[in-house]
Amino acid sequence: MTTALIIIDIQNDYFAGGNMALEGSDEAAANAASLLAHFRSRGLPVIHVQHLMARPNAGYLMPGTVGADIHDSVAPLPGETVVVKRFPNSFRDTILLDTLKAAGADRLVVAGMMTHMCIDTSVRAAFDLGFKVALAHDACATRSLRFGDATVAAAAAVQASFIAALHGVFAEARATAEIESSMA
Repeated sequence: MTTALIIIDIQNDYFAGGNMALEGSDEAAANAASLLAHFRSRGLPVIHVQHLMARPNAGYLMPGTVGADIHDSVAPLPGETVVVKRFPNSFRDTILLDTLKAAGADRLVVAGMMTHMCIDTSVRAAFDLGFKVALAHDACATRSLRFGDATVAAAAAVQASFIAALHGVFAEARATAEIESSMA
């Protein structure tokens, strides 16, 4: 059994000064960087996912912009796979599934941004595809949300709600340190 690390959308636009800054992005990126170092030191598969918006009016993660670049804290090394996606689901119309199969991966550790969108969608898809998923909840970040007259003003509440919904059935939500120590 092989465990692969998937780092989803840790891109410049999600940090302070970016076009879609998230709450907790620095902390999430630091934890994702720790996981990345852990996987690299063990020679385990690492896959970076980069979202490039297909809609020209999206306003963030636009192809060819600095905001769409993968953040320096988790920058890919030569030889590490970068999967480019255009949809929230990291598996949709990408090489991700084939790459994981080629690596012999049946377990995944997932980290990234935005928890309420691409992390949620990708973790559920991974579960549907038969992968056992550990979700590094402290290596993910999100933002407050609004629907009609309802506002979930605290990003922490959005984060907790989505992690709670994924934990148990779709993934095992664990802290970065716990994931790393279980792989020691």
